[in-house]
Amino acid sequence: MFTRVCLGSVVASIVLSLSACSGGGDSSAAVTPPVPPQVALSLAAQVGKQMFFDATLSGSGKMSCATCHDPKSAYGPPNNLAVQLGGPTLTALGNRAVPSLRYKENTPAYADLLDNPDGISVPGPGGGFTWDGRANSLADQAKIPLLDPREMANTSPANVVTKVQASAYAALFKQAFGSNAFADTNAAFNNAVAALQAFQLEDVSFHPYNSKFDLYAGNKIGGTLTAAETRGLKLFSDPATANCASCHYQGAGLNGSSALFTDFSYEAISVPRNPGIPDNNNPAYFDMGICGPIRTDHLPTSAGAPNTFCGMFKAPTLRNVATRTAFFHNGVMHSLEQVIQFYNTRDTMPEIWYPTVGGVAKTVNDPTFPTFGLIKTQYVGGTVQKYNDLPSAYLTNIDTQMPLDGRAAGSAPPMSDQNVADLICFLKTLNDDFVPSKTPPTSGACVN
Repeated sequence: MFTRVCLGSVVASIVLSLSACSGGGDSSAAVTPPVPPQVALSLAAQVGKQMFFDATLSGSGKMSCATCHDPKSAYGPPNNLAVQLGGPTLTALGNRAVPSLRYKENTPAYADLLDNPDGISVPGPGGGFTWDGRANSLADQAKIPLLDPREMANTSPANVVTKVQASAYAALFKQAFGSNAFADTNAAFNNAVAALQAFQLEDVSFHPYNSKFDLYAGNKIGGTLTAAETRGLKLFSDPATANCASCHYQGAGLNGSSALFTDFSYEAISVPRNPGIPDNNNPAYFDMGICGPIRTDHLPTSAGAPNTFCGMFKAPTLRNVATRTAFFHNGVMHSLEQVIQFYNTRDTMPEIWYPTVGGVAKTVNDPTFPTFGLIKTQYVGGTVQKYNDLPSAYLTNIDTQMPLDGRAAGSAPPMSDQNVADLICFLKTLNDDFVPSKTPPTSGACVN
C-alpha cells in the first residue's frame, strides 16, 4: 500500500507563509476581477477551439466536448448528474463522473512511482489524465470521449477525421497541419487531438488563476481572507483534522505556477457504490481505478489476486470544487458538505454512507440521525456493508490517514460541524472569476 506521510511542522510553515500574504491594501477600493491577458492562439489551438464546440463531431450530432465540459461550469459538467448522457441517441449513461478540464497544464504523465511535489511524501502512483491515469497527455485523453460508444460515439478515428474534413474549419486545419493534412487518416486524427490539447494549453480560460485565493497568495487588493476562511485554510493544512493538503497540496505548483490543489496522487478511500450507474447493476462488477477494469495495464493476475493499485483513484484539483454538484469518480455525492462529512464520518457513522442488511428500519429516524448522509433511513440492528464498492481482497489498500483514520464506529469524528463549515468557506475561495467587493461584508456564514 502506498502510504502518504505528512509532517505537521512543514505543512504549518506553508500556512504561516501564506498567512503573511494577507492581501494588504485598501479592500474597499474599487477593484476588478484579475483576468490574465489572452495571448494569440496558435493555428493548432484555433482548430482545437472550433473542434471543442463542434457538436457534429459526435455520433448523435448533438454533443460536443463543451457539452460535458462547459466553460460556464469551470469546464466541468453543467448539471448534477452523476454520469452524463451520450451515445448515438444521447440516451447512454456513462460509467464515471466528468472532471473539470481546468488546471491540467502541468499534469505529469502517469508513473507508478511519481515524486510528490510537497517534497515530503514518499513516491507513489501519480500523474496522468482521467480518474485512473490511463491517458498521459491531454491529446490522449481527448481520444477517449471521441471514440467511447457511451460518449461522443464515433466508430473509428477515420470517422472523426471525415467530420473534421467536412467542417467549416477544414481549411484552417490545413493551414495548421499542412496542405496534405487529411491524406493520412491516422496522422490527421493525431493532429486533431493535438489541436484540442493546444486549445486547452493556450487558452487562458482553462487556467485563469483569478480566484480569491490567488489574490490572497499574491498579496493583492481584495485577497484578504475572512476569519472563517482563515480557519478553513488552517484546517485544510492541519494533519490532525481535515488534512486535505496531504493529497491536495496547496504549495507552489510545477514550473512556478500558482497552487494547483492536487499532488496528482491516487488514493483508495472506498467511496460508496453508486446504484445509478448501469454497470453497477452487475454485483460482480467493481470499478477499481488503476487496477481496472477500464484501465487494463494494471489488472490483477487473477480474481482477488494481490494488487496494491486496486481501489485507487486520482486526487483531482480542488480549484472550483465549490461549483460542482457531482463528486468523486462515480458522482455518488452531490454537495460539498456531503463530501466533507463523508471524510469526517465514514468511520464513525458508516451506517449513513453504506447500506445496512438484516436490520429493521425505523418508522421515524431519531432527531440525531444526520440528514447529510447517503442513507436516509435509520436501522436497528443489521450489518453495515462498509466499503461496498471494493472487493474484500483489497480492503488493505484503503488509506488510513486522517480524517479517514479507521477510528471506531460511534466515536467522535475528527471535525466539528463548525470545522466543516469553515472548511467549505475556504474551499469557496478557490472559485475562479472572483470579484472583490468594494465594501467587504462584516457578517455572514463565511465572515466571522
